[in-house]
Amino acid sequence: MATIKLTEYSHGAGCGCKIAPATLDKILETSQEAIKDSKLLVGNSSKDDAAAYDLGNGTCVLSTTDFFMPIVDDPFTFGKIAATNALSDIYAMGGKPIMAIAILGWPLDKLDPEVARTVVDGGRKVCFDAGIPLAGGHSIDSPEPIFGLAVTGIVDNSMLKQNNKGEIDCEIYLTKPLGIGILTTAQKRKKIESNHIDVAIDTMCTLNKIGSEISKLEGVVAVTDVTGFGLMGHLGEICDGSNISATIEYDKVPFLPNTHKYYELGCIPGGTRNNYKSYGHTLAPMTKEQEILLCDAQTSGGLLCIVKKSATKHFKQLTKENGLELESIGYTHPQSDKLIYIK
Repeated sequence: MATIKLTEYSHGAGCGCKIAPATLDKILETSQEAIKDSKLLVGNSSKDDAAAYDLGNGTCVLSTTDFFMPIVDDPFTFGKIAATNALSDIYAMGGKPIMAIAILGWPLDKLDPEVARTVVDGGRKVCFDAGIPLAGGHSIDSPEPIFGLAVTGIVDNSMLKQNNKGEIDCEIYLTKPLGIGILTTAQKRKKIESNHIDVAIDTMCTLNKIGSEISKLEGVVAVTDVTGFGLMGHLGEICDGSNISATIEYDKVPFLPNTHKYYELGCIPGGTRNNYKSYGHTLAPMTKEQEILLCDAQTSGGLLCIVKKSATKHFKQLTKENGLELESIGYTHPQSDKLIYIK
């Protein structure tokens, strides 16, 4: 098979392809009457990571889907990243994935089916690592390559984590560094040095399995994963849904190596700029650098956790046991004029 550069076949990349938050709000506006079901514990209203439906036996089923266009050139790696990203929604709800269905769009007039097979194999490898079957899927002939998963999971009702249960006087933790959007944009524009993208790929291919363990801690009151809307967008959803505000201590926010270098070179995803346009009015004043890096559109990013101060010791012990050395990047407080402040 000839060398394929998948990013040359799509106009966007990864979760940076997501529709901007403000535009998405317009799309979701509806006058249609919705069925009310008391067993639907989490639906569309809270903009959470997955839907949750009570099975009536102390557990609920989780359902989510996520897909996007290539964020890296290598087909197998693209499949791995897309699958890892989709599974993250289940882990962010505190759940355990049980099976996945593939979603594939492929430009058959431009790319051989064998390349698509390699992409799906990347997704199949991640599902194997997560201990679940890739049980089927659906495919179409499309103008640009698209891949992702629909994932089903389960979680005990008592361990379900949501993005609208934040509380004041909590610490904020992030399980993966930021900068994925900047580095992958540098790659797409052929500005990146050969060894600088590897760390971003490793980060995107790391499963957020820790979410299933974090859910066992009662003091973790809210969780979401950081993807296309950036740290500020997803933290803003927590604050808005929980009627609180937050302060981020910028010097404590972790970034991937060389993120600032490629920011200086202007490697800024379009999705990042759209993010700030959509929710910048909810943020306190910040520098241009902070605006771009904190709103950077992530793909397969980390879990954003709101943890009671009384539980931080146990939280840090648990994450350390799972190979993560985490420090708080901010704190929550009563809601004020802006959802998020930068210190």
